[in-house]
Amino acid sequence: MVKRDAKHAKKGQSPAFQIRITPELKAQFEAAAKAEGVSLGNWLKTLGRKQLKCLGIEPIN
Repeated sequence: MVKRDAKHAKKGQSPAFQIRITPELKAQFEAAAKAEGVSLGNWLKTLGRKQLKCLGIEPIN
């Protein structure tokens, strides 16, 4: 089962974030996410949070 972020009741849905990447890069992202047992969206969010911390910025959930 793929792990996803917990839903926060009564907060509504987060806005969509669209990017354009090559199908090959997307396939690599999907494979990496699958290997970690998480959804592609959660994998990207985790990666972004880690990068913010590297930059000295505390990520907001």
